[in-house]
Amino acid sequence: MSTALETYKTGVFDLTHKLTVEKHGHTALITINNPPANTWDRDSLIGLKQLMEHLNRDDDIYALVITGQGSKFFSAGADLNLFADGDKARAREMARRFGEAFEALRDFRGVSIAAINGYAMGGGLECALACDIRIAEEQAQMALPEATVGLLPCAGGTQNLPWLVGEGWAKRMILCGERVDANTALRIGLVEQVVETGEARNHALLLAAKVARQSPVAVRTIKPLIQGARERGPNTWLSEERERFVDLFDYSDTREGVNAFLEKRDAKWNNK
Repeated sequence: MSTALETYKTGVFDLTHKLTVEKHGHTALITINNPPANTWDRDSLIGLKQLMEHLNRDDDIYALVITGQGSKFFSAGADLNLFADGDKARAREMARRFGEAFEALRDFRGVSIAAINGYAMGGGLECALACDIRIAEEQAQMALPEATVGLLPCAGGTQNLPWLVGEGWAKRMILCGERVDANTALRIGLVEQVVETGEARNHALLLAAKVARQSPVAVRTIKPLIQGARERGPNTWLSEERERFVDLFDYSDTREGVNAFLEKRDAKWNNK
């Protein structure tokens, strides 16, 4: 699959027929393309994990944007038909596939941006929660309604949502089944920006383009420090922060960045 993915560098690659990938400068644009509701299935989850592995090896990619095909759905999450027969083995596999895919998205070494262009429900919202930044269109609706059908969010929802919005709002959304609109999501910290209908993709690509001005080596060193506060108290990271600062001097990009600034020119990164 990695060999086939090379085609996205010169055009659009259709991954498993349910994800498309195209390159915009130093950004990979991923589109969830499984109409009518852009649901996730086994193949697309495996494909997303493999795509993350590929992008992490591509020194020319600094950021990614993920969005949904069409104007109504970012993603409605899992297709509930998969669970209708109560097959526990299938449930276990799908939970694992969701976890592996979205954890790979979370751990992408560059900057990930979700362009929420419509309904983001269940696993669809968990996909957005795995990203670093979320931009929502004004008509977007977001929810984790799994308990309504006797299930629970198993792809990071119970962990990532309270980190962003606090325990109270997480419980309202997960335990009470409350759906939030884009403006409420902005107010509670679930998204970082609300834009007009049809504009999430463009705004996300513009923000991703700004990442190209940052050292990709510095970004991938900084990102785990920021995310690490979820696991340990902030003060416990201070000594590691200083050590990773020193570690940056092993990379040519660090010398390039400092000298470009002193010479009043744009830096030319090589991600090494």
